[in-house]
Amino acid sequence: METLSAAIMLFLIMDPLGNLPVFTAVLKHVEKKKRRKILIRELLISLAIMMLFLFTGEQILNFLSLKKEAVSIAGGIILFLIGIKMIFPSEGGLTGIAAGEEPFIVPLAVPLMAGPSILAALLLLAHQDPNRMTDWTMALIGAWALSAVILMMSDVFHRLLGEKGLTAMERLMGMLLVMISVQMLLDGIIAYLEFAKNL
Repeated sequence: METLSAAIMLFLIMDPLGNLPVFTAVLKHVEKKKRRKILIRELLISLAIMMLFLFTGEQILNFLSLKKEAVSIAGGIILFLIGIKMIFPSEGGLTGIAAGEEPFIVPLAVPLMAGPSILAALLLLAHQDPNRMTDWTMALIGAWALSAVILMMSDVFHRLLGEKGLTAMERLMGMLLVMISVQMLLDGIIAYLEFAKNL
């Protein structure tokens, strides 16, 4: 996978447009002056957690004795399910804190930004090609930075797109993620068939 493709995939999984309403709901009872500070803090915490998973992912998968082909196929399935959920979202929101309470790590940093899906994707990237950690780091930082900009400009996006526009964008991102996941799944199957043929 190319660096740009990896960055796009990570950005789609982070789903900043889909998370906008939740971030707004969590922070709406916090004073405007504090909102930006909290958002920056939570975004930096999420980046630190994602970096940790990216750089320890290879060791975790080696410990579990997982082959590259199995990781690619599993990754394709996981991303496919994430994409389907983005296209057909379930009812109900995710806040987890009382009105007026200042969020810390949960739910903004984890699981909204650094959720199980993005952490699993980082593990998969690290295992697919551990010699390209610089590329994966650039992809992660790029995807995170773009997501951070969107979340920091939440008011602007709400005014420009409205609720229906945000929903449409999230579903479009889901469609793109489904296509990426199918390609990853096919690559894994082809690689496994080649491996099996050479046995």
